[in-house]
Amino acid sequence: MKLTKYGHACWRVEKDGKVLVIDPGVFTPEPEALAGADAVLITHAHFDHVDVDRLSGLDIPIWTCAGVIDEGVKGQAVRHGDTFEAAGFGVRVFGEWHAANHPDQPVIDNVGFLVDDELFYPGDALTVPDASVGTLLVPTGAPWMKLAEMVEYLRTVRPARAYSTHDALYSEAGLGLVDRWLQLEADKQGADMRRIKPGESVTLS
Repeated sequence: MKLTKYGHACWRVEKDGKVLVIDPGVFTPEPEALAGADAVLITHAHFDHVDVDRLSGLDIPIWTCAGVIDEGVKGQAVRHGDTFEAAGFGVRVFGEWHAANHPDQPVIDNVGFLVDDELFYPGDALTVPDASVGTLLVPTGAPWMKLAEMVEYLRTVRPARAYSTHDALYSEAGLGLVDRWLQLEADKQGADMRRIKPGESVTLS
C-alpha cells in the first residue's frame, strides 16, 4: 500500500492499481491528489476536509457522514460500525463526533476510517478504534487540540507508524516543533512517527 500526503489533511492511498483519496479539502490545491481516483472518503463537513465544488465534477463513489451529504456532496452516508468496500479497499467506520471546537459552534458529526485493517484516519477527533492500528494519521495542529492530547492519543493507540496530518496551520517554525514532538514520541515508543511533506510518499508493507 502506497500512502501519499497532500496539502493539510488529504491522503492518497494506492494498491493494486486502485486509488482511494481521503479528505481532499480546499487546503489541498494539488491537482494530482485526485487524479485518477477511484473512490473518495470524507470524514466531516469542514471546508479544510471537503471541497464540494471540486468533488461535484467527479463521477466516482464517495463515502462520508450525513453532514457532508447535507452540504450537497453526492455520496453514501456511513456511520460508526459500518463496513464497506471502496475501490478494492476494505473500510471500517469508527467514531461519531468532531472534537469540541469553539464554544459558540455546534459539534458536528465526524467519522474515522480504518482502511484494510491497517491505516486509520480519525478526521477531526481523537477516536480510539476498537481495533489494532498499524498506521495512524495523527492530527498535529488544530484549534480543538492540545499537544498533551496528541501525545496521549499516540500512547493510547500505540501504532507501529504515525504520520502527521492536519498541519497546514503551522509556520515553518511550528512544523519544526511538530517534527521534534513526533521524534520524541517515536524514540519513546520505538515506532516510526514523523511528518511526511506534501507530495511525498511512504510504502506500508
